[in-house]
Amino acid sequence: MLHRASVLSAALSLLAGAPASAAAPADPSLYASLAALEARVAAIGFRLTTANAAWCPVQQPQFGWVWGDPRLYDADRRPEALAAYGAVDRDAPFVAALAPASPAAKAGLRVGVAVVGMQGRAVPDGADGHPFARITAVEIKLAALPPTAPLALDTGDAGAMNLTPVAGCVSDFRVEASEKAGAVADGRMVLVNQGLTEFAHDDDELAAAIAHELAHNILRHRARLDVAGVDRGLGKQFGRSARLFKQTEVEADRLSVWLLAGAGYDSLAAARFWTSFGQRKGRPLFQAGTHPNWRDRVASLETEAARIEAARAKGEALHPPLIDAPPPLE
Repeated sequence: MLHRASVLSAALSLLAGAPASAAAPADPSLYASLAALEARVAAIGFRLTTANAAWCPVQQPQFGWVWGDPRLYDADRRPEALAAYGAVDRDAPFVAALAPASPAAKAGLRVGVAVVGMQGRAVPDGADGHPFARITAVEIKLAALPPTAPLALDTGDAGAMNLTPVAGCVSDFRVEASEKAGAVADGRMVLVNQGLTEFAHDDDELAAAIAHELAHNILRHRARLDVAGVDRGLGKQFGRSARLFKQTEVEADRLSVWLLAGAGYDSLAAARFWTSFGQRKGRPLFQAGTHPNWRDRVASLETEAARIEAARAKGEALHPPLIDAPPPLE
């Protein structure tokens, strides 16, 4: 995970495991830009998870928010970072983004409001000192609640507040201050790099990239790959491990088009996005073993979009492939 101490400048060193260097003060506009991108991801993630909830075998409460935390920023950067969100509490986690018309927005929450308690108890503090530990603990606690059960929040000076979530597919969302055009899913989280949000031409294309990662979570790819005993090191590029990783990428591509259609996005946006992404400069060659060739994946995406249009033309209800019985990884 990436610490936001100096926003983009410390990204590479932190991803490599090195401590952040004492960089020059970040431009406050970078924090404001990050906050705006989080708002886009919150809206897209909420729409994708809730509109497709009926297709998802496992559901969780969706409130339509993205969490922030002062611990993500070094003390000397914290005031300017929190100012981008209108946050004033220097210790409590806060609402970093809200999806329009979401349960959190309808309840009167606003970006920057601190959350100090849930269900009559203090916000969980996290298991370690990692900057994301507290947010992760909060997200895990909330995801374990019944999908539509009311939630009581203590927002400190803003008072008590009750929210009733809507059921959605399993996933929370975050944006990371990394220039790399990438994203990752870990089974419960979709982490979108700032560079990816800036690479997508519009919200439909960004939704296509997010839907791909969401599909990984819905199809339980990380857990299924672990059960299959794949090599996650250098060996993942070869043999059986590479073949199984590639299978999950193809599955996520196929499902992503249906998730787009189910949420009212342009199903052809997936093919447009991956065409541009496949042709981008500086694309990594080391993924050749684990990811389909971009032309092959675009052809697959176009095939799924055609199936969707054919079903609509016949007046048939949409039902995505793979969700009911994903093929075994073997």
